[in-house]
Amino acid sequence: MKNITILGSTGSIGVNTLNVIDNLDQDYNIVGLSANTSANTILSQIKKYKPEVVAIADLNTAGFVKEQLKGYDITILPGRSGLLELSSRNDVDLLFNALVGSSGMEPTLCAIKSSVDVALSNKESLVMAGDIIESEKIKSGAKIFPVDSEHSAIWQCLVGEKIDEVEKIILTGSGGPFRTRDINTLIDVKIQDALNHPNWEMGKKITIDSASMMNKGLEVIETKWLFGIESNRIEIVIHPESIIHSMVEFKDKSVKAQLGIPDMKVPIQYALTYPDRKSSMWESLDLSKIGSLSFEPPNLDRFPCISLAYEALKKGGTYPAVLNVANEQAVYRFLNSEITFTDIPIIIEQACDKHDYILHPTLEELLFLENWTVDFVKSFKTKVSLTRGPCVY
Repeated sequence: MKNITILGSTGSIGVNTLNVIDNLDQDYNIVGLSANTSANTILSQIKKYKPEVVAIADLNTAGFVKEQLKGYDITILPGRSGLLELSSRNDVDLLFNALVGSSGMEPTLCAIKSSVDVALSNKESLVMAGDIIESEKIKSGAKIFPVDSEHSAIWQCLVGEKIDEVEKIILTGSGGPFRTRDINTLIDVKIQDALNHPNWEMGKKITIDSASMMNKGLEVIETKWLFGIESNRIEIVIHPESIIHSMVEFKDKSVKAQLGIPDMKVPIQYALTYPDRKSSMWESLDLSKIGSLSFEPPNLDRFPCISLAYEALKKGGTYPAVLNVANEQAVYRFLNSEITFTDIPIIIEQACDKHDYILHPTLEELLFLENWTVDFVKSFKTKVSLTRGPCVY
């Protein structure tokens, strides 16, 4: 029996995680779940999995859910403090962090401090606080199991290998929906255009990140903290078919790759069952049907977010945290039709340039900087009318 808490259980990754658990022959005891505003989904999950405790970030949703569960032996923890309390429990074997965005950073840190292993889908945790989390891992002995398909692929390729024999890590990316689109038309991108990913079904925020390829930039930073590899040994390759999920090249020039159908349930299952592999009912890869695989370098003029991420990683300190929060808030403004798609990297660059840099920030300084960055992005005014085209000043 493995005791597990799932943060963000009502989102895409959280729902897939519960689906994987339903299809495994191994017994899992769901100790805790968390949600934000998805009342109906969390209610159905509670009734099915019967967790001991549920954290609900939105206070109105928490009140509604608590009212609906009268007579149930369950603890409802409301608000941000409830989420952190749930994340700090030390009576679980694994905390699965499927939260989206910077809100997932502190819960990861809480679990690590409690000596609980973390299956990490929330890449923002390490992007924002990699140095702090690494330090706490050393103290507590807790481990991080990567869930992103790219980092799971690297993890699997490194089994039985020595990290000092790695020449470089190659992160693959599909190129998203705008890989071949005329760069001059990116300013005209509509929300639905950016949400139309060719290969993966994901939440809105990560889908926009894929369209801008900031997801690859964030993955470069996460790779550094997960595997101890510096930025000059992390390479991005565009692979439109999304069959090779990432590769590792060793000093002898041998290259290992992990392949599979684009399906997040596969890396989720590996993180849940590690170090074992369990049978599954997921679709098998048939290379004869795929036919061919193609690769190309990323166009940095088309995807400036990649360069911004590499620069932030090289500068270190608070740069990656500001990069992450600025991107997150800019994406939400784009989804609200407040800015253009091409404003996203402009906002990120300005936030990184204008913040008060700290080389070794504390958690409190990161949280303060998060609020500063949110306010900075809110204050950004686009120079393009979203209804009339370019403004003339």
